[in-house]
Amino acid sequence: MTLIEQLKQDLINAMKEKNKEKLNTLRSVKAAIQMEVINNKKEENDDLVLDVINKQIKMRNDSIEEFKKARRDDLVNSYQNEIDILKTYMPEMLSDEELDQIIANAISKTGASTVKEMGIVMKEITPIIKNRCDMKEVSCKIKDLLK
Repeated sequence: MTLIEQLKQDLINAMKEKNKEKLNTLRSVKAAIQMEVINNKKEENDDLVLDVINKQIKMRNDSIEEFKKARRDDLVNSYQNEIDILKTYMPEMLSDEELDQIIANAISKTGASTVKEMGIVMKEITPIIKNRCDMKEVSCKIKDLLK
């Protein structure tokens, strides 16, 4: 079963169970996927779905930070629950050891030695780690290794 089929099935199940929070979350993701397909003339596939879900998670994390500043704990909890729902569709995250190994292999393979060559390393590892770890963390680790 593809990821989009799983999303649609879970959407139907949420309707049947009258789980409004999950239903609203999945509807927003489905709408975001449709917008991405229409606006960028992309084909609906698992990679696109993962990219959209990842963006949705990041948007909700940003909102949580703002809500914490405003002391809106009710909204923080609500958005955190939405993030938890969305994370069930994401692939398993890489451990720090796995990520370090992938970065080390990419650096040795590309022969990068300075921060200026960071783009070459990122280009090498992005297809491997996409949607499986925080790219900001990856960027920081590569910068530290290439100093």
